[in-house]
Amino acid sequence: MSASTQTASSTPNRIEFIALMAMLMSMTALTVDAMLPALMQIGQSLNVEDANHNQLIVATVFLGMALGQMLYGPISDAYGRKPAIYLGGVIFLVGAGFSIFAQDFNTMLLGRILQGMGAASCRVVTLAMIRDCFDGKEMARTMSLIMLVFIMVPAIAPSIGQGILLVGHWRAIFVFLFAFALVALLWLALRQTETLSPKNKIPLSWQNTFNGIKETITHPLSRNYMIAAGVMFGAFVGYLSSAQQILQIQYELGSLFSLYFGVLALAIGFSSFINSKLVMHIAIEKLCIIALMATSLFSIVFFSIQYFSASPLPLSWFMFYLLIMFFMFGILFGNVNTLAVHPLGHIAGVANSVISTVQTLLSVLIGSFIGQSYDGTTLPLILGFLLCGSASLVLMIYTVRKKHRLEM
Repeated sequence: MSASTQTASSTPNRIEFIALMAMLMSMTALTVDAMLPALMQIGQSLNVEDANHNQLIVATVFLGMALGQMLYGPISDAYGRKPAIYLGGVIFLVGAGFSIFAQDFNTMLLGRILQGMGAASCRVVTLAMIRDCFDGKEMARTMSLIMLVFIMVPAIAPSIGQGILLVGHWRAIFVFLFAFALVALLWLALRQTETLSPKNKIPLSWQNTFNGIKETITHPLSRNYMIAAGVMFGAFVGYLSSAQQILQIQYELGSLFSLYFGVLALAIGFSSFINSKLVMHIAIEKLCIIALMATSLFSIVFFSIQYFSASPLPLSWFMFYLLIMFFMFGILFGNVNTLAVHPLGHIAGVANSVISTVQTLLSVLIGSFIGQSYDGTTLPLILGFLLCGSASLVLMIYTVRKKHRLEM
């Protein structure tokens, strides 16, 4: 069965499939980004003394994702994609309930971990669903189009959070998240058919799961692409962790923070649209290397400017730098994940769990370190982009050369 035939039989139409996948994938982005304008209020309400500790409200979501992602792949391979997402959805709703009624910071963080664990199902299983229906360049193209829709959520999420704060309490943001997840689950249940063919189901067992994990982490190409993505995404988590302090406080944007954040997110959406065209004509590996080279070079330039300057970077310069970074991320996000999972289509569920878990653990460790290094300047963040971009670039070039040697 061809990819296009399988897709046509698996869903009412391609556009709706893309929209539903984007909504499910956006659960994590919405859970993180809608909170950003409220971090200070949440910290004050729950008696957090160190402002840098408010970043944990962001970081714990990614920690929860890392803890949950290994759960859903084997379940989705054994019982189907939809039941795995239903399980994650219930966990997310419970976590949102914890955060709604939290009276102390520890309860809040527990709720955030559960939200991350639940949202992990959407990240892992939607990628497997896409892999069920598409292959190669078509998968990369579909991923880019999904990213284009998906990125609208982080673009408007801070504005949603800011708008809710204007008329209500920060707890109302979690009520909104609860409702959003419920709508997504109902849409999935009512409109999307199961994409995993019964003949491709893998019985749930420790041996099958272990074999899938072993194959994923020992595959010479998937392993390296997985690590490269995790390192690069660490810089992005570092940005998410410190964005509110840098833009809203350091640059004194106040309520305009959500607008500036949204503009940066739209840069990823625009880049994803451009990427959906480019991948049909340029090798995915080449696009990733170009994007990583640009990330490293621009970071060297702006780090040098800031390091040798007696005053902070003007806001316009810093925004220009971040726009470049986000444009490059729009190329990297879908493409590197496609490269990592493509050789493992026969175990897409487990493979996506392993890949996503490793990526998230790496990104949380690296991103938390970058965020906690915030010292009132942009230097730690720019240095984070520089080091992460350079390390990913070296690994990407090495892996592409290894791939060429294997094909000879």
